Amino acid sequence: MSPVVYIGADHAGFRLKEALKTYLRRRKVSCKDLGCFMVDRSDDYPDIASSLSRVVVRTRGSRGILICDSGVGVCIAANKTNGIRAVHAHEEKIAVQSRRHNDANVLCIGQDYISPARAQKIVSKWLGTSFSGDARHRRRIAKIKKMER
Repeated sequence: MSPVVYIGADHAGFRLKEALKTYLRRRKVSCKDLGCFMVDRSDDYPDIASSLSRVVVRTRGSRGILICDSGVGVCIAANKTNGIRAVHAHEEKIAVQSRRHNDANVLCIGQDYISPARAQKIVSKWLGTSFSGDARHRRRIAKIKKMER
């Protein structure tokens, strides 16, 4: 069973979010949109990132995708939630390594820097890569979890 993927964006990531939703649904990935649902320049990316992050932490095995103009703001905000390991990935290799080494559970992308076609490749690699489970990576993640306490 593939994981549930939650997706969210502020107004500056809305177009790419909509394109990725279509892509994920075409690939039969269970995708739940957590907003924004229209372009509203008064929305704030920390609100979207916080909502999505809390759902990902509560929903075992799920993952999240966050989008803003650069991808940086949503990544910083998401990483403030205990249990989230968000990565800002602008290329496939980073997406793959974030899963294999860090068991990243939220992928952050910048609409202003990544085309929809490239974003699809990054998302595909990220969703298709599993955590290696290597002892050194488990040890490092355990240290991060300890820092969260």
